Amino acid sequence: MPRIVVDVMPKAEILDPQGKAVHGALPRLGFHAVTDVRQGKRFELQVATADEATLAEVHQLAGTLLSNPVIEDYAVRIDGDDA
Repeated sequence: MPRIVVDVMPKAEILDPQGKAVHGALPRLGFHAVTDVRQGKRFELQVATADEATLAEVHQLAGTLLSNPVIEDYAVRIDGDDA
């Protein structure tokens, strides 16, 4: 069965306190190469088929339930392993 992945991230202009906390901890743990961290969410959806109608439904689902369109952006993709 195909799997569709929905990645949800805060919009660039929105503050990300969780990402800032992770970024602040990195130097204390010895990691110095990372210049910024943004924390988001990932949803994996098993679907019967990954046709255009299913993808349109997932886009609607992502825009209304999985993300807050005021402060978050989302991206939908078919997972390459199961497509």
